[in-house]
Amino acid sequence: MRRRSVSLLGLAGLLAVPLTVLPQAQAADGLVSTGKTVTASSVETSAFGPGLAVDGSTATRWASLEGVDPQWIRVDLGAVHTISRVKLNWEDAYGKTYRIQTSADGSTWSDVYSTTTGDGATDDLAVSGSGRYVRMYGTGRGTAYGYSLWEFEVYGAPTGAGGGGGAAVPFGSHLKPYAAGTLRPSGSQAALDQKVVDYYKRWKSAFVRQNCGNGWYQIISPDADHPYVAEAQGYGMVVAATMAGADPDAKKIFDGLVKWKIDHPSSVNPNLLAAEQDTACRSVNGGDGATDGDMDVAYGLLLADKQWGSTGTYNYKDLALKHIAAIKKDELNPTTKLLKLGDWSSSGDQYYYISRTSDWMVDHFRAFRTATGDTTWDAVRTAHQNQISRLQSTYASGTGLLPDFVVDTNTTPRPAPGQVLEDPNDGAYWWNACRTPWRIADDAVTSGDATSLAAARKLNGWIKTKTGGDPNKIAIGYRLNGTQISAGSEAAFFAPFAVAAMTDPGSQAWLDALWNKMLATPIDTGSYFSASIQLQVMITASGNHWVP
Repeated sequence: MRRRSVSLLGLAGLLAVPLTVLPQAQAADGLVSTGKTVTASSVETSAFGPGLAVDGSTATRWASLEGVDPQWIRVDLGAVHTISRVKLNWEDAYGKTYRIQTSADGSTWSDVYSTTTGDGATDDLAVSGSGRYVRMYGTGRGTAYGYSLWEFEVYGAPTGAGGGGGAAVPFGSHLKPYAAGTLRPSGSQAALDQKVVDYYKRWKSAFVRQNCGNGWYQIISPDADHPYVAEAQGYGMVVAATMAGADPDAKKIFDGLVKWKIDHPSSVNPNLLAAEQDTACRSVNGGDGATDGDMDVAYGLLLADKQWGSTGTYNYKDLALKHIAAIKKDELNPTTKLLKLGDWSSSGDQYYYISRTSDWMVDHFRAFRTATGDTTWDAVRTAHQNQISRLQSTYASGTGLLPDFVVDTNTTPRPAPGQVLEDPNDGAYWWNACRTPWRIADDAVTSGDATSLAAARKLNGWIKTKTGGDPNKIAIGYRLNGTQISAGSEAAFFAPFAVAAMTDPGSQAWLDALWNKMLATPIDTGSYFSASIQLQVMITASGNHWVP
C-alpha cells in the first residue's frame, strides 16, 4: 500500500469473605503459582525478594519494608485462570488488614477476599474469582515490622481451551518460547507485558472503529490514501488475535474484522480482501487485492483458529486455507516464487516481476506451510530468504538495508531504479522497507533460523554503530549505502530495529534504549501505520509474538 510521510488502587466488586480453613483434600484445582513471575511494592533487603514467596520452600521468604502501609505482592500466572484457593504462609510479620485481589490486566482489580482480623500463621482461603494476576494487598500490619510471607500459593485452573471465548494462548502466557539467546528489554516480564497492554489500549481507542453498521469492525487509516486499507485490517486481525486474554473484546473485534473481509472481497479473487474502501465503506479503485494485507489476514485467521477454535460463528481455519490458496494462486509469482504486489498483476504486465520487500514475512510462510501441508511454502520461504541475503551482500554490504521494491525478479533481482510504483525512493530504505528489520527478526527470534538471524544481526550492527547507540538518531529513510534521506524521528523507522536488536546477545543496552524510546513516544493518532508497527514490535519485544 502507498505510504505518505507524517512527520494507587482501583477497586471493583468488594467482597467480604470469612476466613475459611480449607482442608488440602478439598482442593480440586492445582497449585498454579510456583515459579511464576512475582513483583512486590517493596523489599526489606535484596535477600527477601518476592520470588522467594513462590519458590516452593518454607525456608525462604519475601519481606516488605518495615513500618510502611500499604504493601502488596503480586503473582503473574501467565494466563487467565479461575481461582479457587489462596494460601498465605505468614512469617512473624503478618497482615492484619488485607485483601486478596484478582485482575485480568494487572491494572483493574477485584476483591475476592477481605479481612480486618488477620492473626498470622497460615491463612488457607476458599475464594471464587478469575484473573491472570493475583495479589495480597495489605493495608494494616499485624506487627510493627512489615509484611512477610514464606509462601504465597494460588490454586486454580487455566480458562483458555481454544474453543469458546477463552484463549488457548492468552496474551502474556508466553507459551511459545523464543529461540535460545534471544534478548528482551530489561525489567520484569509482568512490567513489559503491562506496557504493551497500555499501548494497545491507546491504539485501540485511536484506530478501532465500528462504522457503517453491518456488524463490521475496521481499523481506520487516516494517513493512507483511503479511510480503510487492507494492510490496516490485516494488522488489526493479527493484533486482536494476539491480545486475546488481555482484551475481553478481542474475539468480538476479530469477528467484526472477519465480517469486513468477507463482505469486501477482491474483484479478482473473492477469497482475498479488496485493498481500499471509502468513507461509505465501499471498495474503490477496482476492488482488487494487495499482498501485504492479505498476508496478515491469512496469518490472523490462523492465529484465531489456534486461539478460539473454528466451531463458532466463523470457521477461521477454512477461511485461512482459502485465503492462503488464493495468495498462492494470484499473489505469488509461480516462476520466481516471490510475492507479487497484488492479485491485479498478471503475466505480461510491467509489474509482474516486481516485489515489495516488506511483504516478505518469513514466519508467515512457515505458518502457511504448517497449516496447509503444502511444500510450496517451503520453496517460497527459501526463495525470499535467499533474496534477502543476496540483496544485502550485493547492494547493501555495509548496512544490510533492503529497498522498498525489487525489480527484474525473473533475471537478476535489483533495487528499483527510481520510481516504479510509488515514489522516487522506491529503490531506497523508505516507507515500505522500514518494516523489514521487524519482519526478518520476527522469524529469527521465533525459529532461530540461521539465515534470518544473520540478516537481522547485519541490520542491527549497522544501525547501532550508525547512531552511536542513540535511537533518537535513527532517521526517516536511508539510501542502501547508509546515507540519510530525511531528518526527524518516526516510530515506523526506529521501532522495527528493536526486534533486530533482540537477536544480538551484545545489544542489551541498545535494545533497552529502543524500548525506552518507544515508551517515551506518544502514540500518533494520525498514523495507523507507525502506531500499528510500534504495537506489533512491542508485542514481539515483550515475548508475546507466536507462530501458529
